Amino acid sequence: MPEMKKPDGVQIDLIGAGRLAELPSTEKINMILDGVHEGKIVVLEDGLTPDEESQLIEKTMSQISPDGFNGIEIETYPRSQAGDATLLERLMGKQSASKLTVIGPADQIETLHKDESLITALVSRD
Repeated sequence: MPEMKKPDGVQIDLIGAGRLAELPSTEKINMILDGVHEGKIVVLEDGLTPDEESQLIEKTMSQISPDGFNGIEIETYPRSQAGDATLLERLMGKQSASKLTVIGPADQIETLHKDESLITALVSRD
């Protein structure tokens, strides 16, 4: 069987909410960091809780080394779901916790622009 050539480019892993929901926090964090260590951009459909984001950053900081891993770039984007909220929820100011999170190697991803509805990022290859 011929050997498969590794594609030239950046791999993006899009991880659905269902898959994340079945994993404990430590496994989510390990899955994310494993992907980033491999040079992948990881996109989480439902994002992480604030506690999970803190744990991810803490674990990342412990793995940074001058001649190896440079860390991560993480951006979280709230997704508007006002149409899904009830009238009472909108009047009470309750917002959905749904969000999209993009995580990648710090030396390969740079956020150029971020607002409520658009993210512009520059992703470079090694």
